[in-house]
Amino acid sequence: MLSMNVRHATVADAEDICDVVNYHAERGKMLHVSLESVYGAIRAFHVARDDERLVGCVAVDVFWADLAEIRSLAVVEDYTGKGFGGTLVQSAIDDARELGIRRLFTLTYEKDFFERYGFTVVDRQALPEKVWRACISCPKVDACDEIAMILTIPDTPA
Repeated sequence: MLSMNVRHATVADAEDICDVVNYHAERGKMLHVSLESVYGAIRAFHVARDDERLVGCVAVDVFWADLAEIRSLAVVEDYTGKGFGGTLVQSAIDDARELGIRRLFTLTYEKDFFERYGFTVVDRQALPEKVWRACISCPKVDACDEIAMILTIPDTPA
């Protein structure tokens, strides 16, 4: 059985975060990130490690007093299906709750995965304009095919 450690990211994790996210981006599963953007958002990231290396990451990007995005959820390919992604999502939900965030959204291709954690599909147009600040610079801005999902976070863990 694999041991798993999830913690807030440090600058030493930035290159590995960039590598795992961009691996999946090259396969059309998510958007690319630059090393500069990872460093700039390092406090938003959580990482999962096994005994030897970084095997996954996720970020919680605060948009407003009650709204944040879960983004850049990625797990090294040979670790998928072993609970790392779910543990990272739960870590992001817990982090949002600790920050006082009540709504957590994601734009994803993995609808079924996020439904397991209580996210529901919403019309992208229902998300506040503040959300679209990130979309302006996205290469898919005029042809977005991601599914918008949102979770209302209960005050106490489920």
